Amino acid sequence: MERAQQGPRARYREQTRAEIKDLALRQLAEGGGTALALTRIAKEMGLSGPALYRYFTGRDDLLNALIRDAYDDAAAAMARAAARSAKGSRGVRARLHDLAEAYRAWAVAEPHRYLLLQGAPIPGYVAPPDTLERARAVLGPFLALFATGNPGPAVAATADEMTAWLTAEESVRAWVAQYAPEAAEAAEATEPAEAAEVTGAGGAVTAAAAHALAGAVLAWAQLHGSVSLEVAGQFAGMAHRGGTLLGAQMELLADAFGLE
Repeated sequence: MERAQQGPRARYREQTRAEIKDLALRQLAEGGGTALALTRIAKEMGLSGPALYRYFTGRDDLLNALIRDAYDDAAAAMARAAARSAKGSRGVRARLHDLAEAYRAWAVAEPHRYLLLQGAPIPGYVAPPDTLERARAVLGPFLALFATGNPGPAVAATADEMTAWLTAEESVRAWVAQYAPEAAEAAEATEPAEAAEVTGAGGAVTAAAAHALAGAVLAWAQLHGSVSLEVAGQFAGMAHRGGTLLGAQMELLADAFGLE
């Protein structure tokens, strides 16, 4: 509806911006971050260099748009996977595998876009602050799964550190509450361990919220390590499939949190 209400000039601007981004993504796919060249994009589009800057103020502005788009697309893929997995009677452990495979599938299908999100695509580039919320949206579906867990000794220290983080930062508490609202409300907890609270300067934090955050952060670390290696081609010539390795990692994580 919003697009339909735009005038011809606004629609042309959006179409041109989309074409610029498509060409930039092609350059990234062909040669990585260092291959991104606005002058080449302008030449392919039949624009002058100055004309291109009417749509993006520079290389970093274009990268910002590409990274925001990539995070949003990855988050949408994860949300769809979470919704599909939540249907029926699948257990939490099985749903963890579903989410991990959805993350991997998006990265393998969009390797150049995934690599944009996993570090500085160009030396000296710094992503804009608003990408933090977008990154959290990608991992958000994991929070609800781990909120049901009961961390064992192997991950207890991590859960303790997450309690401190939750206590100190309101934005982190809000993130957990958005995706695992039951974990943020001690009154709704049914198990003694879940109902436990820690109170600090930032307010009360439930154990379930700390479990949720610890699991999501550990899942991210496992996903990032395994998937980044696969996307970068580091598994070439080895006998295993990336999905097999990631599945084993998720099983170990599910065991550590007692997920059923």
